[in-house]
Amino acid sequence: MRLLLLILSITMLTTCKTEEKQNQDKINFYQEGKPKTLDDILENKKIRAITTYSGTTYFLYRGRAMGFEYEVLKMFAEDLGVELEIKIAKDENKLIDMLNSNQGDLIAYGYTITEDRKKLIDFSVPLYLSHQVLVQRKPKNWRRMKLHNIKEQIITSPVQLLGDTVSVKKNSSYAQRLLNLSNELGGTIHIDTIPGDMTTDEIFKQVAEGQIKYSIVDQNVASIYSSDYPILDISTKMSFSQRIAWGLRKDSNALRDTLNKWLKKNKKTVEYRVVYNKYFKNKRSFRKRVKSEFYSLNDQKISPYDDLIKKYAQEIGWDWRLVASIAYQESQFQPSEESWAGAKGLMQIMPKTAEALEISDATDPEQSLKGGTAYLSELWEQNSDIKDSIQRIKFTLASYNAGLYHVQDAQRLAEYLNLNPNLWDNNVENAILKLSKPDFYTKDFIKYGFVRGRQPYLYVRDIFERYEHYKAFILEDAEQEMD
Repeated sequence: MRLLLLILSITMLTTCKTEEKQNQDKINFYQEGKPKTLDDILENKKIRAITTYSGTTYFLYRGRAMGFEYEVLKMFAEDLGVELEIKIAKDENKLIDMLNSNQGDLIAYGYTITEDRKKLIDFSVPLYLSHQVLVQRKPKNWRRMKLHNIKEQIITSPVQLLGDTVSVKKNSSYAQRLLNLSNELGGTIHIDTIPGDMTTDEIFKQVAEGQIKYSIVDQNVASIYSSDYPILDISTKMSFSQRIAWGLRKDSNALRDTLNKWLKKNKKTVEYRVVYNKYFKNKRSFRKRVKSEFYSLNDQKISPYDDLIKKYAQEIGWDWRLVASIAYQESQFQPSEESWAGAKGLMQIMPKTAEALEISDATDPEQSLKGGTAYLSELWEQNSDIKDSIQRIKFTLASYNAGLYHVQDAQRLAEYLNLNPNLWDNNVENAILKLSKPDFYTKDFIKYGFVRGRQPYLYVRDIFERYEHYKAFILEDAEQEMD
């Protein structure tokens, strides 16, 4: 009997653990989400791209999202007619795991095509070709030396690395190359594994400062980064030319084929070459960016007016990064900016509104931010019938751009069209687009007539898209919530 009870207890415990694991697997599956097909992407009008922070891939500069991968993604998303959502891999070693757990639809990163990676994911056609180079310091007195003397004191061939150590990321193609070289050369090149969250910017800085002895980077990336570190040498080749591409899940055939068709066509265009050259050839612009305090990989700053934005955002209980996104949308942080309609300053306040808000000088950054946020607060209160806080923000922004009464017209039109008058997304935003057409703005219940509906439609979308970029790069000083 005791033996039987023991067997039953073990069986029940095993069953419970199995069920617990199955339940946890289900939870993980639902958290990670269902794999998105191309049809899903087109239906939901959103593509999710996994990438990393770097000075060539994706970064923030003077309030604007930039990067080679980011700009090419934007072009692809626009051609598909979908929104772009960026998913950040803080650890580069997790890119493939994130893709295969459905956290994104593709990896948009300069990924070298390797046989090992091809077992795990599919690749797009190559975006470009590059070869790997060794990043190393020149001798201390290199400026007073002739070129051949410098070459005598640095590594000029991979064979010279036998017995030495090179610092690279664990799952990188560079680590695999070092293993292959060790086998080919009949010796050992030791690998110092550096963290997967270390950016290319940090790698170059650490080699330049002597914290890392050697590392390996793709030549086109090394060429642009070394322009800011003349003490670094990148002339030693570590590989033949390799294909650099984006990664896709093996069940994404339709998306892969669509992307490949688009890349084959667009790689031949002037626009694509301009984007490539901007990030891999224009060394002057690169040096200007990386020395700026408004470069996101340097500091947690968006604009010269961050402190003022934080001050007045806090007064109305808004996330300061959202207010910063509005200010960028209005003036690109130019206090002297004046629109064709006469709106002035950081927050582009119209003369009559400025007078009502007691703003004596709309070009003064503090007055503009104080008045602009006060006006946003008024519009927030006037949209109190919108219960969802995010939707209420969107109605507030649309009112700031087009005027409260035009937005209320759009709500009336939405109700007429059997749309939800208290939901901006895909409802009132679609109604306001129609108010630029006589068939709609002449209806008897429309009180304020014609409005350029595309302006508020894009205004709200652009601000929220930029806000997502700001949240990805810039930490909030204190958690704030809308009232």
